[in-house]
Amino acid sequence: MRSIRSVLFTVAAIVLSMAALVFTASLALALAGIAAAVAVGGAIAARLGRRPRHAHARAAYTGREREMRIWNDGRGTIIDL
Repeated sequence: MRSIRSVLFTVAAIVLSMAALVFTASLALALAGIAAAVAVGGAIAARLGRRPRHAHARAAYTGREREMRIWNDGRGTIIDL
């Protein structure tokens, strides 16, 4: 009787372990698929996004166009009039 009971418990433990393995693998596969879809969507959105444009200003006090240079040197924005 003890031998049959230990065999049944061993088989039940193996079945539960395999079920846990399949469940974990399916969750990992689903998360990998979601991460891939988000990465592809981000790449497509970045490719279709607007590109930065240079800033230009007009000198209102003289009536003629004058280009104002604006750039960022890493410590702050510099505006060259």
